[in-house]
Amino acid sequence: MKIAWVTDSTAFLDEDMKKNPDVYTIPLSVLMDEEEFLDGIDLTARELFDKLKTLKNPPKTSQPSVGAFQQLYESLSKDYDQIVSILLSSKLSGTFSSSQQASQLVDIPVLTIDSKILSYPLTALIKKGMEMVARGDSLEVVESNLKKIIDTNETIVLIGSLEQLHRSGRMSGLKFLLGSMLSVKPIISIVDGVLHIKEKARSEKKAKDKIVDYLRSSYEKHRFKEVYILYGLHLEVAENFRNELKDEFPEVSFVCCPLGATIGVHAGENTLGISWFNAL
Repeated sequence: MKIAWVTDSTAFLDEDMKKNPDVYTIPLSVLMDEEEFLDGIDLTARELFDKLKTLKNPPKTSQPSVGAFQQLYESLSKDYDQIVSILLSSKLSGTFSSSQQASQLVDIPVLTIDSKILSYPLTALIKKGMEMVARGDSLEVVESNLKKIIDTNETIVLIGSLEQLHRSGRMSGLKFLLGSMLSVKPIISIVDGVLHIKEKARSEKKAKDKIVDYLRSSYEKHRFKEVYILYGLHLEVAENFRNELKDEFPEVSFVCCPLGATIGVHAGENTLGISWFNAL
């Protein structure tokens, strides 16, 4: 059985995945002053942050339409027997729902999996799914195992711009006001696919120290092998953070992963966080 693997443009694909002929990406859209851009095609993260400086209105993001998924799936049906779509959290975007609706309109079977996360963890899940298929696991087993892995994810992020998070509707006015007035640095976690304020710190350094504390605590219990450093725009900041973490966790592989334009609309260019699966 030949399988096409589909994800969305919030996922960061490394070079191996970009070259894989069976991996396909469907873009989300960013709307800025009535002009629409396709994430990763018409718009990079750097271009987004440059444009934000001159925008008249807050930017908005939009999920791929049912029609866009249907068109992609019909095209893939010519060369594949099955499609597996692993997409960003259904509680952060309607992308998952669009895929499910499109799957009912095409002849090829489509398995749509809610990752409950975004960015590089999507890529990690696709890689794991490919490994299981290669060793002969059925898609039922693959789906079941991936869902178990998904539920072990921990993601902790220091948001780069409270203003952008507020303007995009991801933070209430009260929390934004308190954060701005008191210079509080909220530490955001993603739990069951939803953003939560996990803790607050008085400075960026203290916030990073707390993030490392969470990583240390989980590592002592689970001894995972891979951690993803998520960043808005500034690779050098992510690499410096990676070097700091490697000193304490020499057996862990740290991968620096840009968040991309769609997530950048909500999070800001100075965003920095970490993500890992305790069961991967």
